[in-house]
Amino acid sequence: METITRIIGPEEDGATVRHILKGALHFSTHAIARLTRAETGILVNGRRARTVDLLRAGDVLQVETGDHRPPKADIPAGDWPLPILWEDGHLLVVNKPAGMTAHASNFLPDTPTVAGALAWQRGGNFLFHPVSRLDKGTTGLMVVAKSGYVHDLLRRSLHTPRFRREYRAVCVGCPSPSEGTVDAPIGRDESSVVARRVRPDGQRAVSHYQVLWRGDALSLLQLVPETGRTHQLRVHMAHLGCPLAGDWLYGTEDPDLIPRPALHSFALDLTHPVTGEVLHLTAPLPEDMARLIPREETDATHS
Repeated sequence: METITRIIGPEEDGATVRHILKGALHFSTHAIARLTRAETGILVNGRRARTVDLLRAGDVLQVETGDHRPPKADIPAGDWPLPILWEDGHLLVVNKPAGMTAHASNFLPDTPTVAGALAWQRGGNFLFHPVSRLDKGTTGLMVVAKSGYVHDLLRRSLHTPRFRREYRAVCVGCPSPSEGTVDAPIGRDESSVVARRVRPDGQRAVSHYQVLWRGDALSLLQLVPETGRTHQLRVHMAHLGCPLAGDWLYGTEDPDLIPRPALHSFALDLTHPVTGEVLHLTAPLPEDMARLIPREETDATHS
């Protein structure tokens, strides 16, 4: 079981264990309740502590961060390729391939899943906490927390400088100007069960783009979402008149060009919520997107 350790400072002298857990360490009320039931959930100076105990400067508070509960249900496991690019006891970052969803779905029961691939690798007791989910067709970096506590911390930092995601997209056409921001609210499209569209009464949605390469029919873009609406980048590019290549929902389906929306989670700048380490990770452009642009541009986008 992973733990975090905090040495109580002079300014925290006299605070209760609960005060530190909720205020400084951001544990939820439910998480604290689970910790109190665990034999070594909360320790002060190596001894089991209660949440009402008072802390003194110099005390060593040790708290377990893992989940104190079994998985909700058996996850259908499968021997599906899923590269892990970075991992420690608190979280991992995978390079998700196309055609894989985060969770199993009643609509797509036979589809490979990130949850199932990790269950195969780690065993059925692995608790799956996806932080940055990717659509089935989207490839690239995806963050998975190993506990509800770390998941909570990471979700708090989404769309801040502490959790910055950068995408690559191949679009049909090229937006003008070559660099800009799309600030257009997104809501449901009543004509479809799954589609979204730009609509004035939608939720605020902001995406930043920059053209990296422009060809006769296609362009390569850097995309940085400032918010996290469903299908945001796909909707915003279609809104500009430059839908993603292969996007059957917001553009034109063209399996001979690419059999999925050409979107890739390329780079991640993440401040580790427990250790404070700053991670800089990248995932190379997948082959089906790379073949749509000149080789020299593919090499440049990897650097």
